[in-house]
Amino acid sequence: MRRLTDLLKNIYGAQVQGDLTVQIEGLAYDSRKVQPGFAFICIEGYKTDGHLFAQNAVENGATVIIAEKPVTVPSSVTVVTVEDTREALAYMGAAFYDYPGDKLNIIGVTGTNGKTTTTHLIENILVKAGKKVGLIGTIKNKIIDRVLPVTNTTPESLDLQALLAEMVDAGVDYAVMEVSSHALELNRVAGCEYDQAIFTNITQDHLDFHETMDNYLAAKQKLFINLGKNSRKSRNKYGIINIDDSKGQSFLEVTHGQVITYGIQSAADVRAEKIDLRSDGVSFTAVTPRGSVDLKLNLTGLFNVYNSLAAVASGLGENIALPVIKEALEEVKGVPGRMEKVEAGQPFAVLVDYAHTPDGLENVLSAAREFTKGRLITVFGCGGDRDRTKRPIMGEVSAKLSDFTVLTSDNPRSESPAEILRDIEEGVKPIIGPEKYTVIEDRKEAIRHALNMARAGDVVVIAGKGHETYQIVGTKVLPFDDREVAMEILKEKFS
Repeated sequence: MRRLTDLLKNIYGAQVQGDLTVQIEGLAYDSRKVQPGFAFICIEGYKTDGHLFAQNAVENGATVIIAEKPVTVPSSVTVVTVEDTREALAYMGAAFYDYPGDKLNIIGVTGTNGKTTTTHLIENILVKAGKKVGLIGTIKNKIIDRVLPVTNTTPESLDLQALLAEMVDAGVDYAVMEVSSHALELNRVAGCEYDQAIFTNITQDHLDFHETMDNYLAAKQKLFINLGKNSRKSRNKYGIINIDDSKGQSFLEVTHGQVITYGIQSAADVRAEKIDLRSDGVSFTAVTPRGSVDLKLNLTGLFNVYNSLAAVASGLGENIALPVIKEALEEVKGVPGRMEKVEAGQPFAVLVDYAHTPDGLENVLSAAREFTKGRLITVFGCGGDRDRTKRPIMGEVSAKLSDFTVLTSDNPRSESPAEILRDIEEGVKPIIGPEKYTVIEDRKEAIRHALNMARAGDVVVIAGKGHETYQIVGTKVLPFDDREVAMEILKEKFS
């Protein structure tokens, strides 16, 4: 329970009608979750507007309404008008849960690609160093060993603060989290004080939301701009930046923390030399300000060299010894849905990957090409109700890097799968003829076609959905796991 005045202390310009001293039993941004004594925060979403449900919230027991615009509720209800209810939700949530982020070391990873793998690698380093770790991301949320369900890459601010509070109660030392551009733009992480901000890379994605690459970049940079500002913690802050990325320098210029750069091509603080890419992993020497260390990882692809360099830099920022970092990184067998192998005794390789951006697909196919002795066969599609402009670009990437491409449905959502496939084809047709690609809308049949045509020495990459266990068609969420589907087909074929 908290007094309303205490919850509003970091929200400037709030206009209050009613009792500021009222005691708040809980917070909610969904009127159906309101209980007696709650404050209801009206959030304007994409499908509906929380302001329309203020009266419903009152009927369910809300004694306070936080709004951006006028609402009609009984005069006995306190109404607080703020400029931005999303920001208010974040700061009120932090205050309600007694600022759990101040009691944790928080490491945030942002970028178009590599967030999930990088957070998993950092988690393993911290655990190896004897720390208790919480993980927040695309695949799962974890509190030490307890796995929790995921709805967004970065949870809504109130849910995030509740999760961080659970971590504090469990004795967690570090929270390692993926920080999406949506979360930064929508103030989901406002009220969180980060101790490390890590930038992996930036390439085209989410332009359905951000509209321009400049807006997308500006959203990512917020994590670095806010690093160390108005700090409530007495510890060093680190901005860890992929300086090889074309936008890396811009992140370096805006961060307030101490900078650690990493890369392969540049004279970075942490860099990789003597890189040896293989089908079963990658070896390289990590050169750091504290000495060099030879690493032999079970992850393959040049992009995973970058991910592991980011993790090395993060470990160094936390004063973890290089031998501990080495042991932790070499123990990681893989990350679900990231270049994940499907093995059923077949004489060719099958890899499932989450790559759903032009750069992500290029990285995965380039990595696979390094160890493909026969043909590289790619199965992929693009999601509906998302950035349409990347579809032909991804088609072009697959056409250029694959020997054969099977275009198929991904998560079409409310869009016509056939129209999405036509968009992708616009990038394929100028590059290759009809003998080098096919279109099979049914994803299971598309995977079956690729596996049936594969021969010894070939590599089949099934891209786009990775760890996902569902397919969104219209408003339905249907069970579908690329890994399970591929395994089922392979067992039929090779049992």
